[in-house]
Amino acid sequence: MQLPSQIIDNHGRPINYLRLAVTDRCNLRCFYCMPEEGIKYLPKKHLLSYEEMERLVRLLASMGINKIRLTGGEPFLRKDLINFMQTICNIEGINELNITTNGVLTEQYIPAMVKMGISSVNLSLDTLNKERFLKITRRNEFDKVMRCLDALIESGIKTKINMVVMAGQNTEDIVPLAELARTHAIGVRYIEEMPFNGEGQRTKQLAWNHQQILATLKAAYPTIERVKTAPHATSVNYQIPGHQGSLGIIAAFSRTFCGSCNRIRMTAQGTLKTCLYDQGVLDIKQLMRAGATDQALAVALLGAFNQRAKDGYEAEQQRKNQLPVSESMSTIGG
Repeated sequence: MQLPSQIIDNHGRPINYLRLAVTDRCNLRCFYCMPEEGIKYLPKKHLLSYEEMERLVRLLASMGINKIRLTGGEPFLRKDLINFMQTICNIEGINELNITTNGVLTEQYIPAMVKMGISSVNLSLDTLNKERFLKITRRNEFDKVMRCLDALIESGIKTKINMVVMAGQNTEDIVPLAELARTHAIGVRYIEEMPFNGEGQRTKQLAWNHQQILATLKAAYPTIERVKTAPHATSVNYQIPGHQGSLGIIAAFSRTFCGSCNRIRMTAQGTLKTCLYDQGVLDIKQLMRAGATDQALAVALLGAFNQRAKDGYEAEQQRKNQLPVSESMSTIGG
């Protein structure tokens, strides 16, 4: 079988972006991502090894995947992550390596990331208020995260802040976070809250959707203007005249960007997700450990890509017995 040089799904969408979770563990306990107690982390043997992840990335790179984002849990909780990142950077065909982190452990690794030429860092930060940070994350790590943000800005690494907007929790931080983009060339992205908190979907209604977020920004910055959005982007982007950085709004719950989705996910336990809202469509780890050849893996992957849900709503409807989302974002790969 001749492998494709570009993966195209059954809806004609190119796939070139892999979000690869390297661990299901996290050192924060954000209430919108996971329950405070009772999380059963998987033993290491149940996770993909670095060697298995490298094999997968090499195979997908030969099929047209050229952008990787490492996620978790918190990626830097996994031992020797920096060495693995360097390995990924050296794989032929991979043009971008990015990482999403909560910043608690990250500062010490910034010089190494600069040296290897990492493309960007997304820093999860839902508030600039220390007390609200503790309430949201259930951990007293605010100062470490802010030092990490300062170090990222100083380093010159392309940096984006990801803020999950939650009614009654942090909406007063929307404008203060936008102010960070006034004097720093960073991106601030506001994300609709999603139901992946490990306790089941709380509500079908979203008190703060992308429209309300934009209305809040427009009220504070009447001259804000929409700018051209890159192909396949999840965010609708905006610029405030005079600000060095930019703002973006991600309609993750409203799912307005599915028609141009170019990304797939691999959980830390080796399950392929072709949509954030599906239950997992292929167990890569099982295939690898059963002795599957690269050719057999490619056939299985292409089969999954050819049965991809049209959008997040269809993926959710196809879940077993149409059960609501109940898993934690840390087990999915944020």
